[in-house]
Amino acid sequence: MVVDTNKENLCINKLIATKKEIIMLEGDVIVPDSKPDILSTICTSGVACIYRKEVLEEKVKIDGNINTYIMYLADDEKDRVRGINTNLDFSENINIKGAKEGMDCKICVKTKSIETKVINGRKVSLKASLELDIKVYSREEMEIINKVQNCEDLQVLEKSMKVNSLIGTGETKIYAKDTLSIDNIDNLAEILKFSVQICDKDIKVSYNKILTKAEAEVKIMYLTEDNRINSVNGKIPIVGFIDIPNVSEENISEVEYEIKNLIVKPNSNEEHSIYVEMEVGVFATVYEEKQINLIEDLYSPSEVINFNKKQITTITDMQNRKEMNKVVEKVKVENLENRNILDVDITPVINNQNKFNSKIMYEGELEIRFIISNAELQVDTRMVNVPFQYELNSLEDGENLNADLNIDIKNKDFVIQDEGNVTVNADMEMESNLYRNANLNILDEIQTAGERDEQDYNIVIYIVKKGDTLWNIAKRFGSTVDDIVRTNGIEDPDKIQVGQKIYIPKYFRAMQKVNYA
Repeated sequence: MVVDTNKENLCINKLIATKKEIIMLEGDVIVPDSKPDILSTICTSGVACIYRKEVLEEKVKIDGNINTYIMYLADDEKDRVRGINTNLDFSENINIKGAKEGMDCKICVKTKSIETKVINGRKVSLKASLELDIKVYSREEMEIINKVQNCEDLQVLEKSMKVNSLIGTGETKIYAKDTLSIDNIDNLAEILKFSVQICDKDIKVSYNKILTKAEAEVKIMYLTEDNRINSVNGKIPIVGFIDIPNVSEENISEVEYEIKNLIVKPNSNEEHSIYVEMEVGVFATVYEEKQINLIEDLYSPSEVINFNKKQITTITDMQNRKEMNKVVEKVKVENLENRNILDVDITPVINNQNKFNSKIMYEGELEIRFIISNAELQVDTRMVNVPFQYELNSLEDGENLNADLNIDIKNKDFVIQDEGNVTVNADMEMESNLYRNANLNILDEIQTAGERDEQDYNIVIYIVKKGDTLWNIAKRFGSTVDDIVRTNGIEDPDKIQVGQKIYIPKYFRAMQKVNYA
């Protein structure tokens, strides 16, 4: 007969797979006829864009490009420094075990390195390395049993816990654009270098909507027609709404940004300005913290009980933490005397992560590229690495925490001293998305199948083995945890020792037969 149960709904955003993949891009760049020959390259920068992604059977298909700017030394006495802008397209199929069509996918892309090699005065070989951090999710709606009716003779193993149940997901596209003004005395010749990062992220929840707010921090280095190098910085607002029914301020929201397309060009309608436009994909996932009472196992000492059992993995203890980590370090930069710093690129890299019970320790370095020039406007680069450490403290059971760390450089300052020494001051915003994986035993289709064979003993002496619990011992011998605890005078049922001698009494059923509905 079917056992009467109560159930509640739970929505699982199941992490199917996570994978980090390095892809290599190669291509040749032809110098336009309007530009002089290349003598040597100075530096190359690039912004990676993913304009399409699709989860297929056992793989993820990704299409995108890397928008690159090559600053080079011209083989021309008049034009010392010039620039080339080009797009390097890519299409990749990444094998992901367990992926199926229709699943959700999150991708974080980082430009690891860009290298150039001059083939001849009119051609440059370009090689780029991109790091893809891919996560594939499957949304599963399920019912879990939280109560069994008429359980006088049933032994029930219950667990009360908090889980993060998925409310919904949503996405939108935002077209962020602005015109950045340059100095009025500058007549723009061409763009030499471009970089952008999404920063100052914030969300507001109201009326079944999520308001996402962020800024695209843009840096542009450009060449003027009178052969001077200058730069302009700006922040472009990224604001949009994502509709997700039943969302409230108490929920936990995760929002991710992807740059899909990028346009950077001199403004044709306004002198002394540069037009920037980007298409940004914004993806939101919303959870509610839900207290559930889960029945993980059951049996009857007198009845045969059959049921289906499966294990699912969900997430719990989600939290977001932001902290500032300051780095102050004096570094030696070779041949910096009598030179000006035109621009500085900082890339934070995590090299090592160690988890402890109450903290997570990170070791990394800031990869710093100085772009410098002398009085004759000869441009060159210098690379230095500055080590840093960061501790995420006040954790509970930190060894079993999953931590996704994102680092934004909020402020940076460089003080040039004598003999090529530079004091680096950098404020890093460390944003940690923390969660645990929770394995749940889900029971279904509970039925009785007649009386259990009566045991032919009154008491059994059992020696505890590794991995034993009172629950498993009682279930194996058709006794109950309460009877074993009472017979042996056990103070804490959760603490038994390997080698411990335990007396297991025979279970005597009450005279009145339990009636299962």
